[in-house]
Amino acid sequence: MSKPAALMILSESACPMIYGPDERRDLDELVTLLDAPHTPQSILGRPDLLSQAELIVSGWGGPTLTEAFLETVPKLKGFFYAAGSLAGILTDAVWERRITVTSAAYANAVPVAEYTFATIIFSLKHGWRLSRELKQRRVFDPTARDVAPGCYKRVVGLVSLGAIARKLLEMLRPLDLDIIAYDPHLSDEEARRLGVRKVDLVELFRKADVVSIHTPELPETFGMIDARLLSSMKFGAAFINTARGKLVRTEELIAVAAARADLQFVLDVVDPEPLPFNSLLYELDNVMLTPHIAGSAGQECRRMGRYMVEEVQRYTAGLPLKYAVEPQLIWNTSHRPMSWRTPGKVSSPWSVAGPGISALV
Repeated sequence: MSKPAALMILSESACPMIYGPDERRDLDELVTLLDAPHTPQSILGRPDLLSQAELIVSGWGGPTLTEAFLETVPKLKGFFYAAGSLAGILTDAVWERRITVTSAAYANAVPVAEYTFATIIFSLKHGWRLSRELKQRRVFDPTARDVAPGCYKRVVGLVSLGAIARKLLEMLRPLDLDIIAYDPHLSDEEARRLGVRKVDLVELFRKADVVSIHTPELPETFGMIDARLLSSMKFGAAFINTARGKLVRTEELIAVAAARADLQFVLDVVDPEPLPFNSLLYELDNVMLTPHIAGSAGQECRRMGRYMVEEVQRYTAGLPLKYAVEPQLIWNTSHRPMSWRTPGKVSSPWSVAGPGISALV
């Protein structure tokens, strides 16, 4: 059987980050690559290549699959996306053409879960505050151990149970923690299976020793984390955001952080990004900022490429894909209104139940 004709289309900088020599070699064995990698701009000048392509192997900076673009690839049968969010990539034309789509969102979930796992443990040890105090006093205080609560029987609250949060759950299970979760699309049966206790958003912020945000960025979720929730957190609690900066009302977070020195804020994402030079977030001792490093970076990007190479291997062997994305699994906010301002009475598809559903997380 002849190998399917394929094109690699993604940004020039992303290509070597995601598809290293090993991934490129393995792709060569599975498909006939019609040319060297292209960007969405450069490939438009090669209609001869587009007309032959049966598969597109892509990643960050890949093409948007509009009806107009799809008309240039009449033979296209599969789109392999070595990145996370497909929100700005897919259109209805993809499903009308019955094109197979698969995403490496689960690969991108791994480093975010790892970052959050490490941050949760350090936060439960009150490591941020104790480190600051030790540097300020320059005296080692052996009694500090008495005010470092640790992990045992502490409460961790997860806001939304998407792909990242579920990977994080796997890591947290051995730690004897009490995991509570707010996800309006989570059934009681699924909560029991995952070993989490469902609560509303107000209760989660009030009870958790650490709150970790994993909600997708949607118009309905902008600013959902406000001063009321943040100021209700228990003494010494920590707030972690590795999701999106727009989920949090930045000025209200600043006000709460300034008023509550006991709280710790760990922000890998902010709004706006980058922050203004004069932002008070740079000044507050109880705010830890990292430059959007939780997601795949450096060598971790190759994991996403490897996931897609393995998906191409399954595809060419006629096997079911592990990370296939279906139209009903993409968030459809126009048909699913949400009123998250009334915790406990929300109806919105935030959660993800398995591979592929995490396209927007």
